[in-house]
Amino acid sequence: MERLGTGIGWRPEIADAVERMPGIDWVEAVAENVCPGHLPESLERLRERGVTVVPHGVSLGLGGADRPDEDRLAALAERVEALGSPLVTEHIAFVRAGGALTASPHLEAGHLLPVPRTRDALDVLCENVRIAQESLPVPLAVENIAALISWPGEEMTEGQFLYELADRTGVRLLIDVANLHTNHVNRGEDPAKALAELPLEAIAYVHVAGGFERDGVWHDSHAHPVPRPVLDILTDLASRVCPPGVLLERDENFPEPAELERELGAIRRALETGAVERVKTQLLEAGSAATRRAMAGAGAGAVGPGNGDAPGNGDAPGDGDAPGDGDASGDGDASVRTRGARGAERELLAGGGERLGEETRAAEGRLLADDGAGQRGEETGAVGATRGAFDLPHPSECRAARQRLGLAQAALLSALVAGTPVPEGFDRVRVGVQARALAAKRADVVAKVAPELTVILGEDYRTAFLGYAQTHPMTGGYRRDALTFAEHLLSAGRPGDAQARRELREWWLERSGPSPRSRRPVHRLARATRKVLLRR
Repeated sequence: MERLGTGIGWRPEIADAVERMPGIDWVEAVAENVCPGHLPESLERLRERGVTVVPHGVSLGLGGADRPDEDRLAALAERVEALGSPLVTEHIAFVRAGGALTASPHLEAGHLLPVPRTRDALDVLCENVRIAQESLPVPLAVENIAALISWPGEEMTEGQFLYELADRTGVRLLIDVANLHTNHVNRGEDPAKALAELPLEAIAYVHVAGGFERDGVWHDSHAHPVPRPVLDILTDLASRVCPPGVLLERDENFPEPAELERELGAIRRALETGAVERVKTQLLEAGSAATRRAMAGAGAGAVGPGNGDAPGNGDAPGDGDAPGDGDASGDGDASVRTRGARGAERELLAGGGERLGEETRAAEGRLLADDGAGQRGEETGAVGATRGAFDLPHPSECRAARQRLGLAQAALLSALVAGTPVPEGFDRVRVGVQARALAAKRADVVAKVAPELTVILGEDYRTAFLGYAQTHPMTGGYRRDALTFAEHLLSAGRPGDAQARRELREWWLERSGPSPRSRRPVHRLARATRKVLLRR
């Protein structure tokens, strides 16, 4: 896997600051916010400097019951080509439900929602990932997501689910340590257990982000500083494997550039702390192995042929320092090896400050240059090429699994965005929290894609939108949602202020047609004449 280094999420609001930040090796851009034919100048300049740009998709819905949309896959591939990216990433989530598969209304979540960790969901996800892999020109990595709610009847832990996904498809993993923390607070899941179960060699890179806690619920906001528990999980991960890349995510409430640089510094320190622990472990293991080999050789020389396996001659626990077991005269080479190994062990166990510092510095170029080596499940050559060739469900089984999964996801999403009853087995309180969070996010995003609405409606915008959202689930994108919201207000004779209502109507007319309305005087006169004639 390509080494990426330290990066930050590229956003238009901080584009200039990112260009000036020292030590930025790569950036990640939200794929849906990049137009291949008109790349932002900031991204172009970064690419010219040799900074890698990775597109990060949010709308494929690989964890949904439907097959990935061909147009969305083609659009994602186009962005990969335009950015010259070495890989592309998406999420293990569903973002829409309903439609022909379930004979129910099509619904959009506007958010990443968790998939159940069941065999049905895993079979569908694996098939969807393979479809995406075949359509994309570079390797795909998928991200674990944060969740407020848990599915009833889950059959696997997060680590087991991710391990099987990677094992069956060969897909890379984007591990978000902030999401592991979120799931620890909200779902009681142990981040260390999840890390222990992961296929470490499959990690493409790592996300780090901040959030906040309210009423015992952790919200993965990407709008707050990275908290200490998230950095501790990053250190734990780095003590197990050297991740190819680590990236800081910040999506809103952007601080001063100096604060972002301080957060990047904290991330680097967390990685260094984990690397020291990893090298310590590797050196201790290497020293112990050397001691065992030396003692075995010394014992063989001391007792003569045929007695190498006799108890007490080098393999007995606790006998490493017994006279005659490692320093036997007549085996000078074994003696030297044994003394050297013991010296290394004593140094490490006593703290070994200077030696450990030297070994740690050397490790980045030597022991850790390709830290996946020797890890559980490492695959190279023909083994790696054939990973995912087994455990493929029969097509008819996958079709049935899609329908079962589709019905379950449609029922949950309908409860979240359309006010239908909460499906059995879910925590009703948590579903209510998630529903309010979805509506709030929807209002925020519509305000971003259609900022004129907040100007026209002023302080009434948020209240009006949340009221609209309660009875109008999103069925398309956010821009369509903005237009539908304006139609809803106008059809109800709102807003009450006549001037604001005229401005809202003009805004809606400008954007609801197949093309923008012309502002040329002759066209404006024609429209005014048509209005007068229609009133007669």
